[in-house]
Amino acid sequence: MSFSKLGLSAALLKAVEQQHFTTVYPIQQAAIPAILGGKDVLGIAKTGSGKTLSYALPVLQQQLHKPPAANRHIKALILVPTRELAVQVGEVFKQLSQYLPKPIKTMAVFGGVSINPQMMELQGVEVLVATPGRLLDLVSVKALHLDIVELLVLDEADKMLNLGFKDEMNKIFALLPPKRQNLLFSATLGKDIHTITELLLHNPIKIEIEEAEENIDLIQQLAYSVAEERKGPLLRYLIKQQNMQQVLVFTSSVHRADSVVEKLKINGIEAAALHSKKSQGTRTNNLNDFKAGVFRVLVATDLASRGIDIQFLPYVINYELPRSPKDYIHRIGRTGRAESPGTAIALISEEEEHHFKIIQKKMRKKVEIIDTASYDLKGF
Repeated sequence: MSFSKLGLSAALLKAVEQQHFTTVYPIQQAAIPAILGGKDVLGIAKTGSGKTLSYALPVLQQQLHKPPAANRHIKALILVPTRELAVQVGEVFKQLSQYLPKPIKTMAVFGGVSINPQMMELQGVEVLVATPGRLLDLVSVKALHLDIVELLVLDEADKMLNLGFKDEMNKIFALLPPKRQNLLFSATLGKDIHTITELLLHNPIKIEIEEAEENIDLIQQLAYSVAEERKGPLLRYLIKQQNMQQVLVFTSSVHRADSVVEKLKINGIEAAALHSKKSQGTRTNNLNDFKAGVFRVLVATDLASRGIDIQFLPYVINYELPRSPKDYIHRIGRTGRAESPGTAIALISEEEEHHFKIIQKKMRKKVEIIDTASYDLKGF
């Protein structure tokens, strides 16, 4: 199916074509008509499955036919868990809005940066993408009002609940008008999602996209058995020996991420870190520079990695394993996207061997493990 079959305006179709979105993903095919029809929607699909476009297009289409709201009164509100995802979603809305016959001002707001410029820029905004904490800050100083919100989107609702936003979200719900359209998107359908679904959604259209196992088959997975103290040299050896030019490395802590970056730089490999201790400006710049190829390696923690969406990322390396097998699959799923192959590498210490067996069992895939005891890593 093409986007032209979904009832979207010519202006939106032109923007979709310019952004090279050619394939309509299952979540988009099901959600777009339902949202345009005014239905509440519960969409369950993994990260990277096209959820943002599935609500951004119909939200903009709906706003085309409505009169502008009073200044600082938001008509459509999208809540997201992290700064990076807010920036990413906001950018999608701006890209899709460029050919609209009437301007629809969209904006992303998030913490970690000065609130004053955001307060000033909110003039005339109709579609707002926000993290919960910063949204409440802006409401508290009367920089915006939520009393006429017509549509609410919760994107990555499972992550928002897991990250402890429940109290903030309840405060936001209390500020919204009771009659509105609600869209909830999540990667999983757990107990908390069931609870919030019952509170928010009215006779929703439920769309659950099963994870296709063939997607993970696009990823070549390798693991290297290595002593903990040799992980750093092995990482640098692999990057140089295989001439890797764009590598996303995952660590489990901020301290380890900074340490890995420092040693990569000392050894002549341009790298930067992406984690919660970095300022928002630094995080945005580091991500943009990595996408542009300014440096070869981006070292990220799991929380900061939300919103990293690079269509043709060739390499993901797990310097340390995550605690959850689902998080492992999420990490390696940053490569092998858009039907393009990618390589995922895990560096496995002796202490991690048992956990890696559990991960392989959960994803029902055997990964080749290469012994590196004989590798000469001197000079790396």
